[in-house]
Amino acid sequence: FSNVISKSDVKALAEADEQEVVAEVQEFYGDYIAVNPHVFSLNLLGCCRGRSWDPAQLARTTQGLTALLLSLKKCPMIRYQLSSEPAKRLAECVKQVITKEYELFDFRRTEVPPLLLILDRSDDAITPLLNQWTYQAMVHELLGINNNRIDLSRVPGISKDLREVVLSAENDEFYANNMYLNFAEIGTNIKNLMEDFQRRKPKEQQKLESIADMKAFVENYPQFKKMSGTVSKHVTVVGELSRLVAERNLLEVSEVEQELACQSDHSSALQSVRRVLQSPRVSELDAARLVMLYVRSSRADGSCPLPTQLVSAVVEYGGKRVRGSDLFGPKDAVAITKQFLKGLKGIENVYTQHQPLLQETLDQLIKGKLKDSQYPYLGPNTLRDRPQDIVVFLIGGATYEEALAVYNLNRSNPGVRIVLGGTTIHNTR
Repeated sequence: FSNVISKSDVKALAEADEQEVVAEVQEFYGDYIAVNPHVFSLNLLGCCRGRSWDPAQLARTTQGLTALLLSLKKCPMIRYQLSSEPAKRLAECVKQVITKEYELFDFRRTEVPPLLLILDRSDDAITPLLNQWTYQAMVHELLGINNNRIDLSRVPGISKDLREVVLSAENDEFYANNMYLNFAEIGTNIKNLMEDFQRRKPKEQQKLESIADMKAFVENYPQFKKMSGTVSKHVTVVGELSRLVAERNLLEVSEVEQELACQSDHSSALQSVRRVLQSPRVSELDAARLVMLYVRSSRADGSCPLPTQLVSAVVEYGGKRVRGSDLFGPKDAVAITKQFLKGLKGIENVYTQHQPLLQETLDQLIKGKLKDSQYPYLGPNTLRDRPQDIVVFLIGGATYEEALAVYNLNRSNPGVRIVLGGTTIHNTR
């Protein structure tokens, strides 16, 4: 079994085993999808009804999260987002399983106990609405990644063998090296990949005159064939991304999105939104996304006369009244100064200036500055030292932009290991 099985299930199995064919029963904890080495998903869409858990989804999420903890051999202290009732509920359910199955969670103690931080997507409904410009996130946003598979069947003139491709860093060196790079760099790297492939291509007139010639050709052929598959796959994927960016005018759309997400003055943003909405090249999805971002980030918080159910739903889900933190506008003078200095240095790339709220939350957590009043511990004990082993779980789904933020935090904080999980991995759709 891929998770903890109850005594009643074992009993039912034993009673059904009239021929006594079951030799042994084993539990292998793998009841979740490992997406990247530091990211997991439960592949659950729509886990809550309004502001409350769907009971079946809560049970499933508890199972998936406890299976992850068991497979990583972690018995964590638990913190949760106080402003979210679902976060508190999930924290309590995970704690109940740990208490009930205390023998399974009896791992060798570490000097600093691991920490499970449970957050709610509604605290940052901005991040899943933004266009992405790093390879993995961009592929998911524009084409969709489903268990590492990409459906390319709608690509004009696609060949039969490329209608569905697998993108996995485990067995694709180019993808592993490029998944976190931005689109401009991918273009250069794919050109280099093509040139390298051309150099290694077996000459058609290659003479196979001796056994040694034949042997060398056969030895190199699988390597060549594998490289050929990699080249054709990535050239197709990057080509389709480029086509969609041009067709949907995404550079202009993304610039306005970033302005809405990162700047507190929205007087000029309204003009930009209007300008983009009037472009015939902008798709309905991108138009809806911009309006949602505008309403979501405006101080009016839903009082704009926009009679659409979609916009109302976004405001209800992640509007200012709901959020535990203020996504827009700095909280204090120190934050204002930091933002000002960041502005002076100049932003490296106008399309990737947005940082998800998760980045700030984890940064505070690593520094030991995350407020207990906003993210309390479940139970009487608190962590005296700064955490080193962190599992952060987002109810309502994580994004590949957040996966990138966690990847960078792991690289820049030696001695700290963060694993990110969510009920699903989002794109705008």
